[in-house]
Amino acid sequence: MKSYFIKTPRLLKIIFNKWSWSFSVKEKNIYLTFDDGPTPEITEWTLNQLKKYNAKATFFCIGKNVENHPEIFQKIVKEQHSIGNHTHNHLNGWKTNTEDYFLNFKKADRAIASNFNLLSHIQTKKLFRPPYGKMSLKQSKRIRNYGYKVITWDVISADFDATISNNKCLKNVVKNTTNGSIVVFHDSVKAFEKLKYVLPKVLEFYLDKGYSFKKIA
Repeated sequence: MKSYFIKTPRLLKIIFNKWSWSFSVKEKNIYLTFDDGPTPEITEWTLNQLKKYNAKATFFCIGKNVENHPEIFQKIVKEQHSIGNHTHNHLNGWKTNTEDYFLNFKKADRAIASNFNLLSHIQTKKLFRPPYGKMSLKQSKRIRNYGYKVITWDVISADFDATISNNKCLKNVVKNTTNGSIVVFHDSVKAFEKLKYVLPKVLEFYLDKGYSFKKIA
């Protein structure tokens, strides 16, 4: 049995109302996000698909991956997508004490800053997404007080889930995404099989319906 919601329940959005789950429903904009990169070949493939469809997105990067693949990270920035912090080592906040979690977050912050020191010229806000969506309120407060905005999601594709089919992954997105939705994908090895199948179809499906794909800025 899966331990996640495809469509985030309204009650969760109310309880954790200091986090961003979606944006305005008045405009036909969708906010694609990609977690866990940068990853060789997979992130570049993702960037090529976005460019093909003239779409912008937001990449929540793991600090150690930024350090290991700075050239891919810089390509994300060069192509004018937004960047977010996803901790340095993909930590589960529920299994990590607040001080260790915050120090790991800051380590990722330094990795991002050292590989692109003009980030503030590209986007107006610093963005953070907790791995697994799991973070305590104390951890959240520390990170928000550090000047970051916490970005969660409205729809999760479940591209990471080996128990579902490619087509089920696609249905997760197209049956639940609407105006203002923040949608989660992963530019990771684990998710790539489903990402290759789903992402081009999602881009084409919503562009045909008059939507635009925006980055979080």
